[in-house]
Amino acid sequence: MSTNTTWGLGRRKTAKARVRVKPGAGGFLVNDKEMAVFFPTLEMQRQALAPLKATGTEGQYDILVTCDGGGPQGQSEAVTLGLARALKKINPGFDDVLRQNGLLTRDSRMKERKKYGRRGARRGVQFSKR
Repeated sequence: MSTNTTWGLGRRKTAKARVRVKPGAGGFLVNDKEMAVFFPTLEMQRQALAPLKATGTEGQYDILVTCDGGGPQGQSEAVTLGLARALKKINPGFDDVLRQNGLLTRDSRMKERKKYGRRGARRGVQFSKR
């Protein structure tokens, strides 16, 4: 692996994305697939590319992402955070732009765990009068 590779880790719900960024022609691979194939909707693709658009660096870096856990929406948001963190490492001057666009804030909302004696996290069993 080359020394000019920068890493960023992004998480959202149960999804994790490890993002590698290196100078290049603008390739974007997610789990060895093209980004447009891996993220089927335009909204998810836009979400994943948001840090590049905000910093004006589209086409300047090759991006290789390894995603696991969660669903496609959570994974695209995890990629966004990982990519933003990697770009911030490359150029600390991007911090203000990324932060103003809300791209460096970790969305900490997770599913609440199920508790014993209940049907879900909070839902109890149905009360029966007789």
